[in-house]
Amino acid sequence: MDWNTHEEDVWFDFRGSRPEQLVPSRFYRGSVDGFADFGVFVDLCPQVTGLLHRSELDRRLESLDWDPGDTVFVQVKNVRDNGNVDLAWSIRQSEREFRGAKIHDPEGEHDGEDIETSDDGDDGPVRHTPQQGNAKAGNAQAATGGASEPTPDETESETTDVGVEDAAAVEDVESDMDSDAVGAGVEDTATGEESDATEAPVDTDDVAERAEVASLADRVDERVRVEAEVTRIRQTSGPTVFGLEDETGTVDAAAFVEAGVRAYPDVETGDAVRLDGEVERRRGELQVETADLTVLAGDEASTVADRRSAALTDRATPETVKPLADHGPAIAITDGVAEAATVVRRAVFEGRPIVVRHAATADGHVAGAAVERAVLPLVREEHDETDSEYHYFDRRPLDDPVYGMNPATADVTRMLNDRNRHGEQLPLVILAGVGSEVESLDGLELLGVYDAERLVVDARPVDDAVVAEVDATLAPDGPADLTTGAIAADLAAAVTDSEEVRESLSHLPATSYWDAPPESYVALAAEAGHDEEDCRRRREAVALEAHYQSYEDKRELVGDLLFDDAAAPATTRPESEGRVGGDLSEHVSEQFREKLGDELRTAEANVERHEQNGVSVVVLDAEAYAHRYDFPPTPLLVEELHRRSRDEHTGAVLTLGLERDELHVRSTGIVDVRAAASVARDAVPDAGVEARGHGGRIGFLAGQREAVVDAVTRAVVEQVVAVDA
Repeated sequence: MDWNTHEEDVWFDFRGSRPEQLVPSRFYRGSVDGFADFGVFVDLCPQVTGLLHRSELDRRLESLDWDPGDTVFVQVKNVRDNGNVDLAWSIRQSEREFRGAKIHDPEGEHDGEDIETSDDGDDGPVRHTPQQGNAKAGNAQAATGGASEPTPDETESETTDVGVEDAAAVEDVESDMDSDAVGAGVEDTATGEESDATEAPVDTDDVAERAEVASLADRVDERVRVEAEVTRIRQTSGPTVFGLEDETGTVDAAAFVEAGVRAYPDVETGDAVRLDGEVERRRGELQVETADLTVLAGDEASTVADRRSAALTDRATPETVKPLADHGPAIAITDGVAEAATVVRRAVFEGRPIVVRHAATADGHVAGAAVERAVLPLVREEHDETDSEYHYFDRRPLDDPVYGMNPATADVTRMLNDRNRHGEQLPLVILAGVGSEVESLDGLELLGVYDAERLVVDARPVDDAVVAEVDATLAPDGPADLTTGAIAADLAAAVTDSEEVRESLSHLPATSYWDAPPESYVALAAEAGHDEEDCRRRREAVALEAHYQSYEDKRELVGDLLFDDAAAPATTRPESEGRVGGDLSEHVSEQFREKLGDELRTAEANVERHEQNGVSVVVLDAEAYAHRYDFPPTPLLVEELHRRSRDEHTGAVLTLGLERDELHVRSTGIVDVRAAASVARDAVPDAGVEARGHGGRIGFLAGQREAVVDAVTRAVVEQVVAVDA
């Protein structure tokens, strides 16, 4: 058979098990697995999932009328070295629009054979597995260990509405089918394998003893009973797949009604269930073929949850927690690092997504990248889906130190959509360098309404009201020589089980400091091959890229800047490999210095300087003398301007960066910006003065700029003078 003849006019049924077996440019039939902001995940077989990026669509992603489990047709565009599959849009979305169909079974004897398709595009007969109509209706029988049986009325109703609900009905339906389909075995729409469509339901009387998930590998082809929690529900073009987890491990259970029809529709993520079925191995993966499933309640549900919770806590607790470097402030929070690492690890093991909200700064990106570096390998080990890192981990930079209602509403909307459309559990939200101040309470409380777990990580002390609201915090008790990036690196080191990953974090603490990093962090980075110059380059490069598209995580780009080709000079790489790693960071940091230098020259020529009570006061009207929407952002510009003024002046220095309705405060001494804002509010009561987080920002009404600047200056100078005295 000439495989290359008119392949663009046929679709293929992929029966392989590995991405590299796909053939680019071919059209394949698949099923919708789930949705993300950037596109649609499509299952081409149980083991291979591809991404149809939104840029490949001929319409807006929001206008697609696809639902999870829908059959769709896509073209394989590319298979990457890491196994990711890029898909392209097919304007033909039904069988009748193609001239034919073929089997693509790379390791099978039917490879290349034609598939007979019906005129109406029907995919032919499918396998049906007997099941009861309502899993939650069986709680009374489940309490005594028995399986739930539908009443005669239920059976009649369900057969009318759904089609096939028990073994006898399967036989009746098959007697009306084409004779070629009866007795010869019916193809399983999820696996492409043939199976007996008339198999009898599992007799649950002889499987009353509970089997642990960890034991199922030794019980293939046996009938078992599993008691576990449902961690994920996925509707394929064939069966409904329930992800089950008990105290020993996870396993998928497949339940069939009709192709693409939701089995046990009353079962929800988080339910404790009792499942009876037969253990099978499909393409190397364990799977339980469901015969009966009952949702547990009361003491039975509590028993399942308690067993799993105790085992998860024990497994999630790190064996040892040791700071990356011998730095006093980091050592002081070791217990907090251990508790936070347990929270993060447990979320991974429970199958809950992790969302990291971090500041859109160099320090914030270092913190987010550190957690990402440790969590992703755990996710890949725990969840074998090819797109697991997209389902279970997400970084979302926040260009504001306050976690307010705007980002909280966005996060809640996404997590509820993921739960309702994709069956995902509610996430663990890690707030790194944001959310530690009382001004973030509204947003944090909104997350809490939906029981999303919240972990706050910050180099500044967390306000008491926030500590009381969130589930866990990791921060020093008072001012400390720490950055959020340094704390997050220690957290990541405690989360990971890999010594290689731990070593790759060694330069991050030194990279996160704008001022001179502690000597212990400098030495730690040097041991890993990163001198101070290398750390500086990477910090500056990340700071520049953090400014552009500030709400995007830029996962690959930030990863290249921080980790790839860690310290090797460009001359050691072939020119054909392009600009990566150390060479990339050098290139971007050059842009950083050029842009910052140009802006500083303009700013220094236009600052107002005066002395007040012995304090040198530097005021920059950034609204008038800085390019507000270009790099550098005002906070970074004010920080660098303050650093230079401090180096040139022997006494106390106060630097103020003035925007339209916001003031950025920097001082050589420790000042309480909230207290200064309170004093200014009393002095100018109609100016709407308010502190915005811990980062030295004060907001006000633009019409009262001059009065607010004078009031804040007086309040801060009084604090500085009092401290010096």
